[in-house]
Amino acid sequence: MQKPIRVHAWGDYALFSRPELKSERYTYDVITPSAARGILDAVYYHPGLAWKIDRIYVQNPIRFTNVRRNEVSQKISCSNLLEAVNGSTKPLYIDRADSIAQRAATILRDVSYVIEAHFELIPEKMGGDDSEDKFYAIFMNRLKKGRHFTQPYFGCREFTAMVKEYDGGDTPRTIIDDRDLGLTLYDMDYSDPENIHPLFFRAYMRSGVVDVAGCEVIG
Repeated sequence: MQKPIRVHAWGDYALFSRPELKSERYTYDVITPSAARGILDAVYYHPGLAWKIDRIYVQNPIRFTNVRRNEVSQKISCSNLLEAVNGSTKPLYIDRADSIAQRAATILRDVSYVIEAHFELIPEKMGGDDSEDKFYAIFMNRLKKGRHFTQPYFGCREFTAMVKEYDGGDTPRTIIDDRDLGLTLYDMDYSDPENIHPLFFRAYMRSGVVDVAGCEVIG
């Protein structure tokens, strides 16, 4: 049976954008399961395993702040790349002077979470010597040594997440706060490359804990 995996992640700021708000960024109150999975993937990603978030322990009071961030209003599309391959002389870059846009954002500050998770195996994408024990050992070794494939972050790459193995005992410290967090992003469904779409779940925080395992996922 797989041993429980608990990861402590903390940082100065976080932005888990609500997808229903397009222009101005507004964060969820708590890290989403998809963002938590992204942190685990940053430590160790393998196509033969899929991370599943079980619980999120919220350790710091939920506090917001407002900032303005510079973004670009467009991106290089696949059609631009195809035109370039076919000999188009159209510039293949984004002119920041023309595309820069300043947008307001409501973000979280001083965040700290304990992420409790497990992984499921994907046999068709595993190598001949891959196993559950091997994946677990590699992940824990990388976590303890502070190794990452990519820098972990909280929703946006500029909001860096510090990550380490949780070693605070059987029951993580949490805030004493109960909230109905409403319909919350669970993850993105990539099963059909032609129809990638978001999945949601009804999130509740009870005594600082968001229980994700066994939740009803709405597609």
